[in-house]
Amino acid sequence: MADRMKAPQLMVVPDSALPVYPLTRDERLDGNSFVKWQTHRWLSSRTYKLCSWEVQGMARALFDLSQHESPVGTLPDDEEELAVMLRCDVRRMRELRAMALGPLRNWVPCLCGNERRLMHPVVLEQVRDALERRAMADLSKDEKAVAIRQQRLRKALEKEGISKDVVADPTLIARMDDWLAGQHKGNRTVAVYRSAILHAANQRWFGPAAH
Repeated sequence: MADRMKAPQLMVVPDSALPVYPLTRDERLDGNSFVKWQTHRWLSSRTYKLCSWEVQGMARALFDLSQHESPVGTLPDDEEELAVMLRCDVRRMRELRAMALGPLRNWVPCLCGNERRLMHPVVLEQVRDALERRAMADLSKDEKAVAIRQQRLRKALEKEGISKDVVADPTLIARMDDWLAGQHKGNRTVAVYRSAILHAANQRWFGPAAH
């Protein structure tokens, strides 16, 4: 059993041959983002089925700790730092790292800029999922804000005598909204909307049914 738990002789991989970690240090997980813990995936993994409770706890701790590292989802490729993270001495850390079914199973070296660190394919997948979900949530908020702003623009144009058929043109409204966003940062008053109408007329954005 002891032989089974030992990893094959580790080979030193030159930095030039390492994969480059795809996330930068600028990409962080804030307090409103979370990485999913897929219970069914964990329970069917070899780590859960074959590792000791101690190793399982350490593996989960590394999963969580990596979310607060830089770049997010990585670990230091340093036994002293890893020992501090797992609350053990360096000698024990070396033993854990040498185990085929240890807490660092499937963590592999990678390059983050000029720094050599560790990455895990499943952790990277889950971190990317969290970043994508956050981006989608932010995009939804932006789209909602744009929709509200453009609806107000349509109503303002109708009040100024622009026909409903014209204000129903999404290209026209998008152009005018973009122009207003670049020219007027504050509240959009009647005078501001009238300036947008004048600009649109000068640019010939209106069709023949504008009035």
